[in-house]
Amino acid sequence: HARGGVCCAWTLAGRQTQAVFRPENLLCFDCFAGTYMGCFLHNASDQALGGTMLYDLRKMTSSLCQDTCSESGYQFAGLEYGAECHCGNRISSPRAPEEDCSLVCRGERGSPCGGVGRLSIYKVEEQLPGHRKCESTSLRTDTQERFLVILCSSCTSQMGELPLAVFSRPQCFCTWTSSLFSLNQQTDNQHSSSTAPAAKARPDYYLVYQTPVLDSRCKERMFLPQRSISLVALSSFPGAGNTWVRHLIELVTGFYTGSFYFDGTLYNRGFKGEKDYWKSGRSICVKTHESGQKEIEMFDSAILLIRNPYRSLMAEFNRKCAGHLGHATDAQWRSKEWPEFVSSYAPWWASHALSWLKFGRRLLVVHYEELQKALLPQLRLITAFLNITMTEERLLCAQTNQDGHFKRSVSQRPSFDPFTPDMRRMIDSFVRTVDQALQSRNFSGLPQEYVPR
Repeated sequence: HARGGVCCAWTLAGRQTQAVFRPENLLCFDCFAGTYMGCFLHNASDQALGGTMLYDLRKMTSSLCQDTCSESGYQFAGLEYGAECHCGNRISSPRAPEEDCSLVCRGERGSPCGGVGRLSIYKVEEQLPGHRKCESTSLRTDTQERFLVILCSSCTSQMGELPLAVFSRPQCFCTWTSSLFSLNQQTDNQHSSSTAPAAKARPDYYLVYQTPVLDSRCKERMFLPQRSISLVALSSFPGAGNTWVRHLIELVTGFYTGSFYFDGTLYNRGFKGEKDYWKSGRSICVKTHESGQKEIEMFDSAILLIRNPYRSLMAEFNRKCAGHLGHATDAQWRSKEWPEFVSSYAPWWASHALSWLKFGRRLLVVHYEELQKALLPQLRLITAFLNITMTEERLLCAQTNQDGHFKRSVSQRPSFDPFTPDMRRMIDSFVRTVDQALQSRNFSGLPQEYVPR
């Protein structure tokens, strides 16, 4: 890590896939920011940098990218989509306008972090460890164990792009998901302590961590290699999380999702199926909010995504007032637009679900809240419905990066309850109607949290 112009790194001993972290192995050295070269094209025909790549939707920074490329022996580091880092020894594509590299890094503000098919490229300085500039610190056993756990969880930044870190005191192994360490083979907590897992774990058990650097294969997406004659809808009421589920489906299947509409903001965020004709058969499924019989019967099957109407209405009102990631102000919640919005949209929440239950030919009902609580089982159901074989690597990637680019902060909510008693009576009656319709079609009813019953 870097601190005050000084970088610290751990020297590694043992096999290539094994790392032992000890205080005496800590080396500190000077580090400097690289030189910004500009914005460059980076697409299928013009690859600006052709070396290694790392991918981190949560905390990518320009310094992390530069350090990674430098430590790997590359001269240039390029950032794309605000979350991807590419390395290389020469720039092989034309320069692009600077405004094309307008996305900010997910882990910091103020630094250019590329765009869609564009790299913000830096020439990195040599940052190899020099002579020791700081003394090793003696750590108590329990403190050292906690340091080992933290370092083990990020060991792939030194060892390569491997999705799992496996801890067995005092060693940390970097590995792929496999039949040995599979996501569905975890045991209960009786074999380890929640307060000091590394110190208390039984010697015949391993503690497995997901690393922050992902397998680059998770990033690769494409249109279906053969056009499908069957159209699958991903249908939801607005504000129900359709974009989030599209993100998950693309991560776990590797195929683009399409849309009945066109949203330039989504396209610029990497949803390339936005520009494809929705009936082309090249997308794994197609987003739609339509609820008319004619529109429903255009699809051969559908994933019907349902969310708590209270949450859906608030999410859609936020979007209308402040965009995909913004929040409505208290003044907007108190304005006349809010009750008018509820009186118009709340009946649509119910009619949307009822119409798809009535006219949909082949349905998989997915509840947003169940997807949040049990992501992996729900993703398995979705991929099975889509007739897609799913790899453990992609499932791990989807779990690690489930938030994606469109996670609205829950911290900024109205300072008061925007739903009046009359609104609640109306919405609750719609909840009961949809719940009964689901059960009459032999689907599970709505989650209990929607309304006390």
